[in-house]
Amino acid sequence: NCCDDYKMTKGTLYILATPIGNLEDITLRNIRIFKTVKNLACEDTRTTISLLKKLEIPLPKNIFAYHEHNEIRSSEGILKLLEAGEDVALCTDAGTPGVSDPGFRAISLAATKGIKIEVCPGASSVTTALIASGLSSSSYTFKGFPPRKSGGRKSFFAAEKDLPHTLIFFESKFRIIKTLEDAYSVLGNRSAAVCLELTKQFETVHRGYLKELKETIKTADLRGEITVVIAGNNPKFLGDTSAEED
Repeated sequence: NCCDDYKMTKGTLYILATPIGNLEDITLRNIRIFKTVKNLACEDTRTTISLLKKLEIPLPKNIFAYHEHNEIRSSEGILKLLEAGEDVALCTDAGTPGVSDPGFRAISLAATKGIKIEVCPGASSVTTALIASGLSSSSYTFKGFPPRKSGGRKSFFAAEKDLPHTLIFFESKFRIIKTLEDAYSVLGNRSAAVCLELTKQFETVHRGYLKELKETIKTADLRGEITVVIAGNNPKFLGDTSAEED
């Protein structure tokens, strides 16, 4: 069948997770694909080239940028390679493409065109932070980055206020204190954890109630991306709210 033959000639889109800090978290499967794939799309070619050199993996024949500013154009280029029978691997600077990182457009386009997509999982700051927090992992909601402005952040938290699921999100070191203040004002004094430098040498997990955490973080050594975990709506995760702030 000519249609079946056409499908068989298409390439595979590999979605490769990369370490979020500790190089030892690269998987054997992902090393194999990095070594064999000829076309590699990456969020920042410099970062990926540095990673491959540290892992002593030869650079692929064709390495090119795929980031938030060229996603549409680059996705079309990736699709052309795939439809020509070429395999393409997609990675970001850290973690998994499509999870608060570029990747959605290429994956969605490939899916609509019937391209085979092979997701190769790896380290995740979401699940790492969830387990390290000590909070309930029976159900959780991951919401990426909150809005940059206070009004938007309060709406962000208000949408979760009555839900029982543990909330996980990312935040910048430049906004983390104000974000914790907004979370406290909307959600109350809930149990939470602020996770810094996950899997890295200076990994630190600050656990406590939001009221004390927002004070603790003011004097913490903040580096890189921060993952925050906040308990869902359940009385057992609510701290003392009787005393007003000074």
